[in-house]
Amino acid sequence: MSSAQASTRMQRTSGLRRALGANSGTIIAAVVFAVLLMVVDWVGAGPLTYFDISFLSSGGATSAIAAIGQTIVIISGGFDLSAGAVISLVNVVLASNMDPMSMQASTALWTAVGIGVGMAVGAFNGFFIAFLRMQPIVVTLSTMFILQGVTLLVMDKPGGFVSPDLGAFYLGDAIPGWLPMPVVVICAVLLLWMWLKGTRFGTALYAVGSDTDSAAAVGVNVVLVRFMVYIIAGGCYGLAGVFISAQTGSGDPLVGNPLLLSMFAAVVVGGTRLGGGQGGPVGTVFGAFILMIVVNILLVLNVSAYYSTIAEGTILFLAVLAGSMSHGSVLAIQLRAARARFAAYRAGTLPSQIDRVDRRLATTSGARRSEPSNATRPAFHIRHAETLRFALPAFVCLILVIAVTQLWLGRAVLNPGYWNSLLVLSSFLAVLALGQGTVILTGGLDLSVPWIIGISGIVLAGMVNGSDAALVYALPTVLAMACVVGFANGVGIVYLGISPIVMTLAMNGILQGFALLYSQGTPAGFSSPMLRWFMTGRIAGMTPVVLFIIGFVIFAVLLLGRTAFGRRVYGIGNGLRAAQLSGIAVEKTLILVYILSALCAAVVGIMLTGFSGQASLGMGDDYLLPSIAVVVVGGALITGGRGHYIGMLGGVLLLTSLQMLLAGTTLPYATRAILYGLVVLGAVMALRERNTR
Repeated sequence: MSSAQASTRMQRTSGLRRALGANSGTIIAAVVFAVLLMVVDWVGAGPLTYFDISFLSSGGATSAIAAIGQTIVIISGGFDLSAGAVISLVNVVLASNMDPMSMQASTALWTAVGIGVGMAVGAFNGFFIAFLRMQPIVVTLSTMFILQGVTLLVMDKPGGFVSPDLGAFYLGDAIPGWLPMPVVVICAVLLLWMWLKGTRFGTALYAVGSDTDSAAAVGVNVVLVRFMVYIIAGGCYGLAGVFISAQTGSGDPLVGNPLLLSMFAAVVVGGTRLGGGQGGPVGTVFGAFILMIVVNILLVLNVSAYYSTIAEGTILFLAVLAGSMSHGSVLAIQLRAARARFAAYRAGTLPSQIDRVDRRLATTSGARRSEPSNATRPAFHIRHAETLRFALPAFVCLILVIAVTQLWLGRAVLNPGYWNSLLVLSSFLAVLALGQGTVILTGGLDLSVPWIIGISGIVLAGMVNGSDAALVYALPTVLAMACVVGFANGVGIVYLGISPIVMTLAMNGILQGFALLYSQGTPAGFSSPMLRWFMTGRIAGMTPVVLFIIGFVIFAVLLLGRTAFGRRVYGIGNGLRAAQLSGIAVEKTLILVYILSALCAAVVGIMLTGFSGQASLGMGDDYLLPSIAVVVVGGALITGGRGHYIGMLGGVLLLTSLQMLLAGTTLPYATRAILYGLVVLGAVMALRERNTR
């Protein structure tokens, strides 16, 4: 063999290895999919038939199509939390506008309507993310709540009509007995992706996801690429909304909500790297069907359907962990650091083992220098100029809302009952603001808040069941359970290197499954009289919880502003690497931060149980965006490092007073979700750092 032939062979081998490496996630997902099909064939009553394949394809198509859009967003380095809300909006738009008197419908027309609605939402997201350079998480989370409100305005309860023609087309056969139409639809979307990937836009998409600065340096129009990414993703969500409408034959304003967790799980299982620049929709499609098959296997084995969200959350967690297994992963680095610390411990060279008289670690040669005796302390407004700058707008707006309430509804400013109600209703968000706010100050986000609240209330009500004496052991049990959840979140983020968004989203799904299992779908028990009195009783005309909140506010201000823990939180938020080099115990602090967030959510679950007298499934769902909104409106920087609890408290009082104002009007309930989303977007735009990219 000549040297030229050998060189050519080596180049081909090297190219093949690179191709296999780049598509390893897709290959693994395809193999797992094939294995699971064999498992289904084995555990089923009989061999797989065409009907089984058709049923499988139609059942997983909605999640697969939506996950394709999510994959494109993640490849670009973003996140999209509004996907499920887009699907719900498209569903109710179709169900509320199709004529039930006409059984005929133009499939092409209504498909175009659904895709158009999705693309319009994508353009909305893309404008704020690409042109205004706002954080994708905040923008899409706000959009999610805005869309949920709009969806409820279009259709406030399940109903409506979707023409059977839509179902006959999308759920039928492309080739009778051989090829289901859902497979054709998915393949068509994937072919469009293959074409798009081969264009300059596709190359730019991966470049932006890999390194935005490098992409911009070589002439890539980063703004346009990001804008188009969200439009394309929105079109995929819209098509998924059309598909689920064909399946259900009617509208449901909540139909898309459960798909968000499975969407992210499908993306990760399919081999797409969170953070951008690697992966693709082909693996995502396999990932979506893997999740569906796992759930179906559990059902065939007579395992409760309540395990489905636990399975999805666990698969998401394990898939992210498996994808991060490398020499340079956070887990590998932590293991090497632990090994080095153990070696230092055995050698007796840890700083804590060095004798106190040993001066090798001394950083100063003399006593601590004191401030000159003639130094004058700056005035209050100078020392706290930044806090006042970002916190005052919330209090100014609060005064305006109270003034409007007085003029519109009357009996506000001079009415003690109004102020008591304001403080009682604010108490839930005031507690959440400390936990979520501390997480945000470190640059993270806790999406597990809703079901920490839910499971805490459900477990408490079940244990107490109207007994004051049971509070003695029920309260510590619930709080200890919250500590375990927060600890798990913190360990996953710190030591396993999982993104806070993904870790807490997976935990939220797992907790939802456990809550359903514990309650069997119907929470039992009710609040004790003492807890009920604490939330609704009176002491000298004041509800007891108001006194608790006053003490809690003092505690929160001191915790973040006057303790070493608070200083470490701000240090981490201003720069993780700088905090590590400064000697801050970053890992320990972050774990404590997520424990604090979980504890605050558990306290809110306890308070809500006392306030309403019982617990309910989904009782925490309405508190996710508000818990973030009050922090952002209070002047905190969503990327961390800036904010004060007093400002967060101003955001709490502002949004609660606004809620009370809306409750006194004839505006529908859905406007509250729309308002929260708009307020968060407006606050982030107004208070964001001007020099950020």
